[in-house]
Amino acid sequence: MNLSIVIPLLNEKESLKELHDWIVSVMQSNHFSYEILFIDDGSTDASWNIISELSKENPSVKGIRFQRNFGKSQALHAGFKAVQGDVIITMDADLQDNPEEIPELYRMIHEEGYELVSGWKKKRYDSVLFKNMPSKLFNWAARKTSGVKLHDFNCGLKAYAKKVVKGIEVSGEMHRYIPVLSKNAGFAKIGEKVVQHQARKYGSTKFGMERFINGFLDLITIWFVSKFGKRPMHLFGALGVLMFIIGFGFALYLGIDKLFINKAGRLITDRPQFFIALTAMLIGSQLFLAGFLGEMIIRSRKNETRYSISEEINLETKEKQYSL
Repeated sequence: MNLSIVIPLLNEKESLKELHDWIVSVMQSNHFSYEILFIDDGSTDASWNIISELSKENPSVKGIRFQRNFGKSQALHAGFKAVQGDVIITMDADLQDNPEEIPELYRMIHEEGYELVSGWKKKRYDSVLFKNMPSKLFNWAARKTSGVKLHDFNCGLKAYAKKVVKGIEVSGEMHRYIPVLSKNAGFAKIGEKVVQHQARKYGSTKFGMERFINGFLDLITIWFVSKFGKRPMHLFGALGVLMFIIGFGFALYLGIDKLFINKAGRLITDRPQFFIALTAMLIGSQLFLAGFLGEMIIRSRKNETRYSISEEINLETKEKQYSL
């Protein structure tokens, strides 16, 4: 199979039929073998009914329905587990991503050897104040922090080699940072392509300003996990030792001063340096223990996020739950 097209969605009943027909037209004109995998992330409208009807008309349409809304990352993770194509395309269901971009994205993976190609919505039709400017700031921070030189991390239109989606785990709200996760997993040949962005035709966006706040918090998380996720002692242990040395230095100074210089001076407990020494050594010990406990936790258990699937269409797997 040439292509697997993964489409996470939430309450997009108006656009699904049009999007399906558009994708099928592109697939047929380019003679691709394909599957379209819709991931219904707990829609409360008629989206799942439309997906069911499309699957009856077109055997290449498959679907996964979540029991409730679990988030885009979990939807992508479920889709990545189920795909069969050599190249995987992800796109949004709101018709803002153009299926005409798919053949070139496929060529860049299949012929040029890229492992991941991310779309870049250079010209956007979103609000400048509430979406464009925060997005530019967010992308700048992501480039500086991660070292991945992309202009648009959060573009839903991306192409992946199959080995990439099978080799990474998308958890929490880390769908924004799949290129960073891919790089950390060893898939470093990452490209970018300018893609056409279209104005939303139906409904309204499902994301508000809070996504940018969450995005920056996730950025800090992924920076920490990338550098210290497998070796927390290197951060907490180093800080702990540094703080303990500072505290011990003050304590040593106080001891020498009291024993040999100002024997008849103030009590050690009356001097502010005593409390600095005590606080620094306590914080240093706690940081060191935090790093040690982090190392023990990493070796003893695996963090799990679960989501439950209520229905599937045309999928061979019968599993109803997946672990991240």
